[in-house]
Amino acid sequence: MTPDPFDLNLRHLRGAVAIVAQRSMNAAARAVNLSQPALTQGLAKLERQLGVELFTRHADGMIATPEGERLAARAAAALACLGTAARGIARGGSRGFARPDQLMTAAQTRAFVALADAGSFVGAGAATGLSQPAVHRAVRDLEQVSGTTLVERRGRGVALTAAGQRLARGIRLAASEIAAGIAETRADRGARSGRLVIGAMPLCRALLLPAALAELMREAPGASIDVLEGSRRELVEPLRDGVIDLMIGALRPEIGADLVQRALFTDQLVVVGRAGHPLAMKRRASLGDLAAFPWVAGRAGTPLRALWTALFDGHAQPPAPIDCGSVMVIRGILRDSDFLTLLSPAQVAMEVETGILAIIDTPLTVPDRRIGVTTRSGWRPTPLQERFLDLLEIERAAIGLQETE
Repeated sequence: MTPDPFDLNLRHLRGAVAIVAQRSMNAAARAVNLSQPALTQGLAKLERQLGVELFTRHADGMIATPEGERLAARAAAALACLGTAARGIARGGSRGFARPDQLMTAAQTRAFVALADAGSFVGAGAATGLSQPAVHRAVRDLEQVSGTTLVERRGRGVALTAAGQRLARGIRLAASEIAAGIAETRADRGARSGRLVIGAMPLCRALLLPAALAELMREAPGASIDVLEGSRRELVEPLRDGVIDLMIGALRPEIGADLVQRALFTDQLVVVGRAGHPLAMKRRASLGDLAAFPWVAGRAGTPLRALWTALFDGHAQPPAPIDCGSVMVIRGILRDSDFLTLLSPAQVAMEVETGILAIIDTPLTVPDRRIGVTTRSGWRPTPLQERFLDLLEIERAAIGLQETE
């Protein structure tokens, strides 16, 4: 059974990192403030939990196996995430320790993230199997070592302070790295095992994502795939938190320095209306023709809304009383009205083929948009995640989507 990231002892992981650096059990034990017997026992427990040998003893010291190297690299990244967050919040409190992250335990971090997710001590207890007093104690201990308030009561629930939010993000990112390390050290490691969490925006769900996932599951039947649907606004913070591994959809011209975009293809948008729309049988509908009808436009601040605005640049914009990001809802509105909208042909292919909707013929140059993958800066994919990225490129070419320049 694959262990949960919070099942691994943080001090034992620090010890594994120190052994790789020091190549000595004695030196590593001193570096993490453990006795040599305690570190030896901790290392043995890690190996039992993971089911692999992490180090071998030699005359010149401890040598990491390939699995040990992978785990230590991921553990170092995880501890760095936790350390950056913990030290950042500790600067705001005079009562905390200089290195609070080194005093935190996996049990405390598990309880705190559960509280952040649930918004109540009752919910956190139910999610972790801990009693409410145990969750309270874990949070108090974290506040004591960091020297700052992490949660505030709000009615019957609790809310994270700014410091609490920062620590929760650091813990989630650390857990994501540890989970990747676990996947890479399993005996059946590689592109045939592991977990992938995808944030899916509307367009990619039409053709590309299903095709890539179907092929990935043929290659990796033992993998665990979780697809979270939503708008960019709904998905970008879970991506930053490490809850989502990658996000697929329309790319933004500007993003934060903590995110990286990778273009897959260019999506040429079309004007869409119902099959019996007055413009459905008209050849080469003009801008004036299009402006005579109401529109469903994308939400303010989205690339789709900006492209719709650009279509009527320099001309009076038609009424757009409905802002909507749901393709399913938009298709229903078009079917029962004379509204128009901008969509990808892939998003309405079935409705056009069955005679429910129609693509409006126009000589106008309808703007296009770039579709691609967004990840965290510095994110290192596991073999399973790397294979999925490769399959996106392969399926893009197979479907015939236009590659971005």
